[in-house]
Amino acid sequence: MTPTMSSTAFAASNGTTAISNAAPHRKNAARQNRSESPYQQRTSQKDNPTQQVIKQAVDYLIQQLEAGKSETLTAYLGAMARFHSYSFGNILQIARQRPEATRVAGIRSWNELGRFVKKGEKGIQILAPIIGLRRKRDAAEQEQDARPAPMLIGFRAVYVFDLSQTEGADLPEFGHNITGEVGDHRNRMIAFLAQQNIKLEFNEKIAPALGVSYGGKIALLPGQSKAEEFTTLVHETAHELLHKAERRTMTTATVRETEAEAVAFIVGQSVGLDMGTASSDYIQMYAGDAALLAESLEVIQRTSAVILAAIQADEPTQENEAVAEVA
Repeated sequence: MTPTMSSTAFAASNGTTAISNAAPHRKNAARQNRSESPYQQRTSQKDNPTQQVIKQAVDYLIQQLEAGKSETLTAYLGAMARFHSYSFGNILQIARQRPEATRVAGIRSWNELGRFVKKGEKGIQILAPIIGLRRKRDAAEQEQDARPAPMLIGFRAVYVFDLSQTEGADLPEFGHNITGEVGDHRNRMIAFLAQQNIKLEFNEKIAPALGVSYGGKIALLPGQSKAEEFTTLVHETAHELLHKAERRTMTTATVRETEAEAVAFIVGQSVGLDMGTASSDYIQMYAGDAALLAESLEVIQRTSAVILAAIQADEPTQENEAVAEVA
């Protein structure tokens, strides 16, 4: 899923029923045995323009990953560290008191982010744990561990506030930063999905995800820019081609997201989109790195080549050959 990352604090319900037993990939490793899928077989190194474009894109993406986290990603992670994970009971409390809430935090956390609660706003009451220190029962126990053991004593009411109840500095966002003209590549991508018997729908209920792959169906979040929508569609298509059936059990989420986003980066850059640091940031959000990318290189190159062949109008013969080879 280019999914994409979202900074919502507590709960966006998917609301869409998966049509396969495999859990959906959201745009939300050990090396494993190679599958029989044609996407995972060794790619012949042909000296042709498509392979050269793919190699250049992969090299550039590796450079970005080796350079480390971008300033945007670092700022985003720092902000998200100040938003705590809430228990199920507190999630219900937040939803009951302020159903439209997206990000909640205490006054101190908001102040640290340069934002302040608006005058007259009413806090959202949740329960916070009270932690105490357990006294040692006897001398022997004290000798075993000199440090007092923390323990839960009870709970107390505290108040948090939603983003909409505050004002001040803008929060750092995880930037997609994908720009450029998609042209007719979007329509050709949709036609390719139809040939592969993969349904496409637009569904607001998948928010905050930008896209979800269900196995035979892809859902996209409406309202994305054309460039973002295209790369999200490529990302989810990569999941459909690579990460269903037996290969899903052979890989980790880090591997799957690294592979899918690398394919999205290669295809997006190949059709002329400015990808910025969106893909390298996304991969690093899933703890992926250049070494992992290199391990999956053959799979990534082969899948990118198939998708590019399908959406390049000027070479219909290569498209037909690629689709036939996959079949």
